[in-house]
Amino acid sequence: MQHQEHITIIGAGLVGSLLAAYLQKRGYQVNVFERRPDLRKEQLRAGKSINLALSNRGWRPLTEIGIEEQLKQLIIPMKGRMMHDPEGNLSFQPYGKEGQAINSISRGGLNALLMDTAEQYGAKFHFNHKCLAIDFARTVAYLQHKDTSLEIHSDLIFGADGAYSAVRQAMQKTDRYNYAQQYISHGYKELSFPPTAENDFAVEKNALHIWPRKDFMLIALPNLDKSFTVTLFLPFEGEKSFAALQSETAIEAFFSREFNDARVLMPRLVEEFNSNPTGSLVTIKSYPWVTNKVCVIGDAAHAVVPFYGQGMICGFEDCYVLNSLLDEYADNWALALAAFQQQRKPDADAIADLALENFVVMRDKVADKDFLLRKRIEAHLHTLYPDRWIPLYSMVTFNPDIRYSEALKIGRQQEKIMDEVMQSLEPGQDWHTLDFATIVQQLEN
Repeated sequence: MQHQEHITIIGAGLVGSLLAAYLQKRGYQVNVFERRPDLRKEQLRAGKSINLALSNRGWRPLTEIGIEEQLKQLIIPMKGRMMHDPEGNLSFQPYGKEGQAINSISRGGLNALLMDTAEQYGAKFHFNHKCLAIDFARTVAYLQHKDTSLEIHSDLIFGADGAYSAVRQAMQKTDRYNYAQQYISHGYKELSFPPTAENDFAVEKNALHIWPRKDFMLIALPNLDKSFTVTLFLPFEGEKSFAALQSETAIEAFFSREFNDARVLMPRLVEEFNSNPTGSLVTIKSYPWVTNKVCVIGDAAHAVVPFYGQGMICGFEDCYVLNSLLDEYADNWALALAAFQQQRKPDADAIADLALENFVVMRDKVADKDFLLRKRIEAHLHTLYPDRWIPLYSMVTFNPDIRYSEALKIGRQQEKIMDEVMQSLEPGQDWHTLDFATIVQQLEN
């Protein structure tokens, strides 16, 4: 079905490109304006992105636009976390049940596929166009392209231009607009493991590798070229911090002491450390997301830190929900957009809070014996009662029909119950002797 509306999307990143594919597929006339060059023709700068983990919740909208088979060529399944302790000992923690995995995928590769797909449906992309301002009364975007100023009139405008969105910044100047941002004390720096001399993966390829060290950590995700993207999360200031790593000697000593088994796999450590930028990590909450006929979506509305692997996926789910609401309201945009922001706001807030909490889990608790015992008990509960006790991580990652806000609510109940279970265990007691039926009943009361 063809529609008369002309829709402008500011931002050709992951969410903007997916949204363009969705809307053009519905029959709208979509133009996407991006301030950067076309990444399909430019080499991505190193160190500017955290590797992406694609799970069930993110897979669903990508399937809806018809790229499932292409996706399978871009992913490496990661079946669980591979923990590396300070002595180099390994322990594996499955993410879910047998057969469940999250998938490592290249940000650039996925973004290019989404652009190509949107273009195949008929969307038009315009690069090197910077958004300067938005006229909400007239639904006009003011753009700068080289030395030319442009005035783009549309029926609808979407701001999909990321955490530092120009569209949202324009919204922030409107009456009764709520906005909050919170930077964590840690930054990140991207490094790498190259393939081995035998052109193989340096460590187990079907795992997300973590070196948890209480207040900081290193992670590694596999790439198709048999390298790993390695990311250091470290405080900006303090005894063990980016501020303390100002010399080659300090960098070498820190990695040899804290991540010795990783250090030997990083021949270009010092060069990459000094040349790749140190990024900051921010949570952004805003509301409303809709002003007249302008809507922010994805990170522009709700940026989250990457520790649940759900930032991109939450943005993808925005597109999925919006498309479903357009079906429900027969493309009545006023009704669909009102329902969209009301429905998605609680879910965006929930995953933002969960992502912050999971940072503590990844850098600290995953190496804690009591925490690991707790997770074994929860996994056993899930095995015995698969539909009645679903672990929080599984709800968020593998159960897209459970909303983030609902998963958070159930997770809080589970946490309270498990606190009591752990306190009830006597020293030396076999946890298999617990009354699992009663534990599950508490969740349902």
